[in-house]
Amino acid sequence: MQKTAVLFGATGLIGGALLRQLLDNPAYGRVIAVTRRNLPVEHPNFVQLIADLQSITKIEKQLIADDVFCCLGTTKKKTPDLAAYYQVDHDYPLAVAQLTKRNGARAFLLVSAIGANPRSANFYLRMKGETERDISAVNFDGLHIFRPSLLTGQRQEHRALESFSERVFNVINPLLVGRMKRYRSIPATAVAKAMNSVAQRHTKGTFIYYWDDIKNVV
Repeated sequence: MQKTAVLFGATGLIGGALLRQLLDNPAYGRVIAVTRRNLPVEHPNFVQLIADLQSITKIEKQLIADDVFCCLGTTKKKTPDLAAYYQVDHDYPLAVAQLTKRNGARAFLLVSAIGANPRSANFYLRMKGETERDISAVNFDGLHIFRPSLLTGQRQEHRALESFSERVFNVINPLLVGRMKRYRSIPATAVAKAMNSVAQRHTKGTFIYYWDDIKNVV
């Protein structure tokens, strides 16, 4: 029997790649993407719902899925107000987790960040850590947390700093060995592929994936 997937964050670097992969995966007979704007996607298995944090409860009854993929996130440049930033990166993913769990979802796959820690002095890392902690408390059968470092890939908008960082990491990646491997940059498509693959394992418990784990998922 084919499964249903619901994806949040389909307009982002990882989410965009993941959407294409889920639609190509015969395991899914239905792929629901929740976005704030229409996507130019045509596929017999594709369902698009328009919502955000403020309106997510209006489509709650339509969010019935086996696997939930959460790639939500913004940047400080896009969202300089820290309260609004926290809403996008913490409150929205948590609301998604709680809502879909009530609807019977079994697996939740979350994109977080390297260094996530609820006790960190850094706002971003503390926010990501609190998001992981609070979603863990929702108690999915399987919670899979992906902690990539710098993401590489073709972005919709040009980011000068990240373009520069990509070039730097191309040089230093081979120098990061042992436990430092987890800080290597990684293609967004690789993270998406790992999320898609892990969802098919139906493993119970909480799992965290770093660079090595993501690269080695088959």
